[in-house]
Amino acid sequence: MITVTNRIRVKKGMAMKLAPNFTKPGPLQQFEGFEKVEVLVSTQFEEHDEMSVVMYWASKENFEAWRESDAFKETHKRPAASAQGEQAESPMLGSQIVVAEVAASVSK
Repeated sequence: MITVTNRIRVKKGMAMKLAPNFTKPGPLQQFEGFEKVEVLVSTQFEEHDEMSVVMYWASKENFEAWRESDAFKETHKRPAASAQGEQAESPMLGSQIVVAEVAASVSK
């Protein structure tokens, strides 16, 4: 099993508003090898909030198939421009993807 964590820095006050977007029902939940997703929010930083979107996958191959899929591309499209041709300002300031193998785990 692997985890894929997308550490996303967003404008202050936006993380709790954006977090539910990552757990909405959609094609991800039906994708082969997908286990679960958790969204962790940290508000401890003065300049920004941070979300850690942690996805659990059966294998790296399953995750890579998701990243190459049309469903992934569709869910990661930017919103269309307004009638005046303006893009809405993104609350996102930056992100980093971290892929890790689950080496040890314990549950209740």
